[in-house]
Amino acid sequence: MAPDHLPSVLGRIARSVAESLDLKEVFARVAAATADVLPFDGMMVLRAEDDGSFVLHSIAGTVDGPPSAIRLDDFSPAVRELLSTGSRIDDFDRVLDTNYELDRRIRDDGMKSAISVPILRSGRIDAIVSVASRRVGAFTAEHEAALHMIADLVGLALEHERLWTLDVARRRRLDAADALLPTLSQSLDVRAVFNQVSAVVQPVLRHDRLVLTSLSADRRTVTIDALSGEPVPDLSPTAEIPQDCSASALEPEVVPDIEAEPQPGDRCNRARLLGIRSLLRIPLRLAQGRIGALLFLSKTPGTYSVDDIVVGRRVADYVSLALSYQRLADEERLAAEARDRAERLEARVVVLREELASSRGFRRVVGDSKPWSAILKEATRVAATETTVLLTGESGTGKEVIARLIHRGSPRAQGPFVAINCAALPESLLESELFGHERGAFTGATSARAGSIEQAAGGVLFLDEVGEMTRPVQAKLLRVLQEREFQRLGGAKPLRADVRVVTATNRDLPAAIARGEFREDLYYRLHVFEIRLPPLRDRSEDILPLAEAFLEELAHVVGRPAAGISREAIEVLLAYSWPGNVRELRNVLERATILCDGGLITAEHLPRELGTASSAARAPRAETNGDAPPEFNLDAAERDLIVKALDASGNNRSQAARMLGLARPQLYHRLRKHGLDVTRAR
Repeated sequence: MAPDHLPSVLGRIARSVAESLDLKEVFARVAAATADVLPFDGMMVLRAEDDGSFVLHSIAGTVDGPPSAIRLDDFSPAVRELLSTGSRIDDFDRVLDTNYELDRRIRDDGMKSAISVPILRSGRIDAIVSVASRRVGAFTAEHEAALHMIADLVGLALEHERLWTLDVARRRRLDAADALLPTLSQSLDVRAVFNQVSAVVQPVLRHDRLVLTSLSADRRTVTIDALSGEPVPDLSPTAEIPQDCSASALEPEVVPDIEAEPQPGDRCNRARLLGIRSLLRIPLRLAQGRIGALLFLSKTPGTYSVDDIVVGRRVADYVSLALSYQRLADEERLAAEARDRAERLEARVVVLREELASSRGFRRVVGDSKPWSAILKEATRVAATETTVLLTGESGTGKEVIARLIHRGSPRAQGPFVAINCAALPESLLESELFGHERGAFTGATSARAGSIEQAAGGVLFLDEVGEMTRPVQAKLLRVLQEREFQRLGGAKPLRADVRVVTATNRDLPAAIARGEFREDLYYRLHVFEIRLPPLRDRSEDILPLAEAFLEELAHVVGRPAAGISREAIEVLLAYSWPGNVRELRNVLERATILCDGGLITAEHLPRELGTASSAARAPRAETNGDAPPEFNLDAAERDLIVKALDASGNNRSQAARMLGLARPQLYHRLRKHGLDVTRAR
């Protein structure tokens, strides 16, 4: 070998490596250049495969043909050591063992000496470059050094070709992943087509199971949202799994062998249910900042490598896109359902109001103010359930009206409505009234009697003023709510309590609990759904409609209906604060109906305290800042009273005139005076 030729040879080989990715062409140029510095009769490159085998490329010599697969075990141990450790042998006859097929091939080719150089990548043999000669001792240490330099360039060629092949394969896999789009477009619910998604992805990224998971907001639990393949009995798709992954939830993760993890934990146990050994986890960004993951699971260890992450990301991106569309569709569906529920609720409120309007007195649902309408919607919404309801608010605000509305709107509407005022009965009578008694249970109990709980079976039991119950009765009521059973006084047989309980109170129950007057556990049983009723002073728009409804009812009670309410009386009614609420309003109108003797109800027929309070409310107050009090506009007040009367009467001008204490011609005169449409009265 001419040493001065070596740089030129290495330069030729380097250019060959740079100019072509075709290994056959590169190897031919390498062999031609190497022949100028090494006296060989044959040259080969053994390239390692992932499964431990090698591909033999015979690049120069008498033996020619396509690359062939071999295993190092097909060589004798001595030749195997020569190839894998990189050394020179001067005489093959001393080491060949013809019991091995490849040793026989060396002997048949007449090779006597050889040099082999392994090419390493990541500490493992990636390839072996070898030259052989038919002469004994054909190679020197100088030849061996030259082959090492040539082998480095061959290794570079192999790495270029490997990276190019991986890139081509990756692009093909990414292009193949695009086939997911038609599959995902078939349904807005990814879970519905998850098995099809798995089938499409299978050729791109092999797996035995595909799993879609999401991480809870506190990042402590993982929920399985979808799982390909047959369901697993002990692994529900909605089961929560403790999150024990050491990697960040936002980073891809490759686990070559789950069984070999240092802390396998619950994930390893779950994997065993599926027979899984290796996994690839690709993170997903979900709605509202939440994250999830797409998991590719394999029953074979070492299935996945970092090279699979790029393809996994492409698949995950498509799934994320489908989930985004699914979320938007879900939000629109929920909004539509909410609108539909609101419409049904409004319709139900109207129906219940009409049903209860057929009755008279306190059982009627009267009023259109915003606070009252909101209460009706709450009551109608909870009516369709079996939930226990607690009605709170000042005395006389209409709690029984709402209780009856709940009863009429519930599945128990065909059952009885039984009401008890807990404040009106002493403890002994209240117990008997509630639970009933057996004959001889107490003095005077000459026969057995069913209590209100039994009487209300299949319906609603309304307990008014529940805060007035004594603690022993509270304990028994708690048992009814908890166990749905009770016993009659003097009885030993437990009876089933098939009732829905609605309670009401004007007391501050938390304060009563603090004083030891009311059981805390009973309070929480009653306080499942609270409806707080507004006082009448907070719904003053309902005063005139309520007054009209009460006058209509009182006409049948008193015998002589009032002709209406004078303007001055209306002003008093509207200005009064009504501490007794709706009940006080009805009582005032009943008294006034009796006193007016069929005529108009005037301010003189109202209790004096109403007029006094109203005058005080209207009286100008001294301003501490020196400003003059606002001027009272009588015309504006008159116009407002007319509009309210027309609204309360449903635009019935005769009825509105009676309520205002006016004759019809007087009302028409005022309509024209205030620029109101006489024909439409608005």
